[in-house]
Parts: sequence; structure tokens; C-alpha cells
Amino acid sequence: MTFRRDRRPGAGRLAPSPTGGLHVGHARTFLAAWLASRRVGGAMILRVEDLDASRVRTEAADQALVDLRWLGLDWDEGPDVGGPLGPYVQSERRSIYDEALERLKAEERVYPCTCTRADVERAASAPHAEDEGPTYPGTCAGRSALDAQVLGDRPFAWRFRVPPGPVAWDDLFLGPREVDPARLGGDFLIGRNGLGPAYQLAVVVDDAQMGVDQVIRGDDLVPSTPRQILIYRAFGWTPPRFGHVPLVLGPDGRRLAKRDGSIKLATLREQGVDPRRLIGVLAHSLGLSPRPVPSRPADWIAAFDPASVPSTAWHASPDAWKP
Repeated sequence: MTFRRDRRPGAGRLAPSPTGGLHVGHARTFLAAWLASRRVGGAMILRVEDLDASRVRTEAADQALVDLRWLGLDWDEGPDVGGPLGPYVQSERRSIYDEALERLKAEERVYPCTCTRADVERAASAPHAEDEGPTYPGTCAGRSALDAQVLGDRPFAWRFRVPPGPVAWDDLFLGPREVDPARLGGDFLIGRNGLGPAYQLAVVVDDAQMGVDQVIRGDDLVPSTPRQILIYRAFGWTPPRFGHVPLVLGPDGRRLAKRDGSIKLATLREQGVDPRRLIGVLAHSLGLSPRPVPSRPADWIAAFDPASVPSTAWHASPDAWKP
């Protein structure tokens, strides 16, 4: 297994998941990621994260590329333009993830877990965040990786052994952060036997192999960051810099969702929305201008500063970009 252990200065990535159309919230986060790399001359990588086979829509991956280009974003490497560190579609990288998991097994960083979700919920004794679920109680933690051989046909997943203590990082947008993953979820899933890798393993392996220097995404993924840092440490790799952009809320105060067609980029295109108008609104929301100014992403490269991005959620108003 050959990994690029040295980060490429300024290299960033856009990583759409083809489970539905991209919406305005995605556009804002992708714009921030693109600007953060372009301002320092870093490479931009586009990677399609299609591991969730049960939710993937075959047409959504192509649609995501159309949506991003409509916004005026571009990339230097990706499934459509190639590059030296592909494949750039996760479903085509299975052998790479399998090899990484074998290394974790050999070092006893993971163990086979036969607990179902219901088992974990019944065993939980402490309150937990709704999105994260209960903390895993360690029911199967006494197993070694080799114990998987005696489980026969019993279905199981691989759990990563979380060491005690907090994990800290200096977030590009949120500032110093510290989370104790042993208390927030505990040992976490890293793959399912016969079904492939989980998100946490795949994105770490991808970002390491592709030399990603900064990972910019929505702040709903903050709980994933300490887990991914632990995986980096397990492999002896230096983590990238992480930045979490506060989410976008709709007029009703709820988080935007892919099921809401009214704020999907494809819908806005069909309505004749000028992408420059939308970019102007998004740039304003990121603290780049005192008011929305119709513009292209490239117009904001020099002005972009992570410190200028507001630390609270942005309430989107569709009237701001309507033709």
C-alpha cells in the first residue's frame, strides 16, 4: 500500500456524495473550500464519495459536476479530468481501503463487533447526542482481530479502539476545539465484514493518499474530526488542517436537506437564476463583502480569509438570489 504521507501545500478537495442533488448549503461550503485552496495556489481535487450504495443515485454524481461548474468552481484532479492519485471515485478504491484495514488488524487497532444497533442502545447508560447515538459500551472490545476467524457466519463490523483522553485541533473557522471521542460515541465502526469500509476510514485513506492539506466541510461533521485524527495517528500520518463551516438554515430555521427541491442548484438553474448572483450572496454570507455583489468565485480569491467567516449558522433567503 503506497500512501502519500506529505501533504501538498494548500491542496483541498470537493467531495460531493451522490445521494441527491446539491443545494445552496453545499454550494456555500464548497465555495469556502475552493477559495481556501485557490488563495494559496493549492491544487483542488474533486472526489465522489459514493460508498453508501443503498442511497446512491447513479445520475447524481454527473449532476454534481454540472452543478459545481455552473457555480464557476473548477478542479485540477477528478474523475472527469484524471490525475496522478486516482481513482477519484470511492467505489473504485475498495482494494486500497481493504489494505488499510488489514494494516489496522495486524496492529490490533480494530476488533470484530457482533453488536447490533439495538444491542448498543439497550446497553447505553448515559445520555447522548441525538445525531451521534449512544456511546458504545465496549461489549466486544475484549476480542482480538484474529477472533473474526471463529465467528463463522455471524455478521460483524470492525470497530476502532478509541484511546482515552481528548483530541484537540485548531479549526480554521471555529478556533481551538477539543473533543473526547471515548465519551462521544466510544469505539466507532470503521468497516463491515464483506460490505467494505465505513466513511471514517475511507476519507482518511483518501485524503492521505491524495496529499490533501486542508479539509473544509460543514460543522455537522465536527464529531468525525477527532475520530479521523485518531486514524491518522494510528497510521503514523500527519492530519490535514480541518475547517468546519457553520451550516445553512432555511427560512423556517431548519437545516437545509437534499429532499428540499426548492433550494437545489439544479432547480435554481431551471428557474434561470444567475449563478453570479448566487455567488455574490454566498460571498456576502462568508463575510467577504458588506452586501451581495454579483460575481464569480475567482473574484473573491484574494479577499478570502477564514477569520472573516461568521461562527454562527447562516439563514438563507431564496429571495436574495431569485431573478
